[in-house]
Amino acid sequence: MKSDFDSVNSLESRRLEWTNSSHPTPQRPRTQSLTSLSLVALGVGLGMVGMSLAPYLQQRSQTPTPQAAPTVAPTPIPSPVSATSGTIADPNLVSSVVEQVGPAVVRINATKTVESQVPEAFNDPLFQRFFGSQMPDAPQQEIVRGSGSGFIVNSNGQIITNAHVVDGATKVSVVLKDGRQFEGKVIGTDPVTDVAVVKIEANNLPTVKVGNSEALQPGELAIAIGNPLGLDNTVTVGIVSATGRSGSQVGIPDKRVSFIQTDAAINPGNSGGPLLNQNGEVIGMNTAIIQGAQGLGFAIPINQVQHIAEQISTTGKVQHPYLGISMVTLSPEVKESLNQDPNSPISVNEDQGILIVRVMPNSPAHQSGLRAGDVIVQVENKPVTKADEVQQAVENVSVGSSLKMEIKRQGQPFNLDVKTGAIPSQNPNLNHQ
Repeated sequence: MKSDFDSVNSLESRRLEWTNSSHPTPQRPRTQSLTSLSLVALGVGLGMVGMSLAPYLQQRSQTPTPQAAPTVAPTPIPSPVSATSGTIADPNLVSSVVEQVGPAVVRINATKTVESQVPEAFNDPLFQRFFGSQMPDAPQQEIVRGSGSGFIVNSNGQIITNAHVVDGATKVSVVLKDGRQFEGKVIGTDPVTDVAVVKIEANNLPTVKVGNSEALQPGELAIAIGNPLGLDNTVTVGIVSATGRSGSQVGIPDKRVSFIQTDAAINPGNSGGPLLNQNGEVIGMNTAIIQGAQGLGFAIPINQVQHIAEQISTTGKVQHPYLGISMVTLSPEVKESLNQDPNSPISVNEDQGILIVRVMPNSPAHQSGLRAGDVIVQVENKPVTKADEVQQAVENVSVGSSLKMEIKRQGQPFNLDVKTGAIPSQNPNLNHQ
């Protein structure tokens, strides 16, 4: 279920990364054919005729056999990968991309202090009686260190990485490929999209080239560079397996991202590193893996990363529009389940659409007249059949904009203009729809 108040549950943030051409048939000589004909005639009792033809056949056999026309070689089919077009057919392609982009990929070391709470059992008088002064009387502080990746987008030291790589860090250091190390300052983070901007004080730094993730097609070459498992400057190669994977499909429904799926190996520590195309352009930022799965990695499209990073660099924060609803994609099975549950406060007449399960008090949805039990069938005159489509429609508008919605309430159609608001700043980790 899509919920406004799902807590951030990044798959990597849990461990925080801290720790037929045809062959021409040979032509049979004509003498052989005629000889075969005479043998067939002999077989049916025409021996005398066959004998009378012998001199003629002997004369014909001395006549030069016409030469067969030269075989024309089939036209080769163009190879789907060509060295001249800069694809993987060029054995030096990947290495040249790495040579070009590698210096702009950095390792980010983050340190944070966490408090380990005293277990409740230690407050038991029996424990205190037997262990006395050995009992801890205050939360213990622990220093946690981890690392991730990032890439330089500005020669003056602006670096983009994942929010979960630097979330809560008290100290950030940035290590370049050439060994130089700088202290990093976290300009801002956006947990909703898992994007962060870090700044270091340096000039004339190598930078990446940015591509266009909107033009991506499955099957294109994908190159990942990062620092997985502490192994610096690791390169893996694969393809773009799919585009437009929603957060719920990836297993992180609180993230408002249409992920790029790749089979280039992504491991803990790759987070924040670039995903590149065959031209050495950044098309995404590696961010998530599915535990227990092999050959599945996900990246945030670079167009979205740039949009979020620009807001962070300008204002230090990002405002995301929201409505304030919890919703679920309708299906005949969901309809039947709700209608047969005697404890369900909602009955449903529709087989498809987006069912609003809950409307948050005083939210934009509440103020615009949306109610629990309403079924969203269109947004901005476009039919919607999945909750992710509503989420994306909300994310595509600015805070304060209105969305035209067609809903069905107890089977009756209604049209509403629903004005979006900003996700409450007191809890920026919440993912509101």
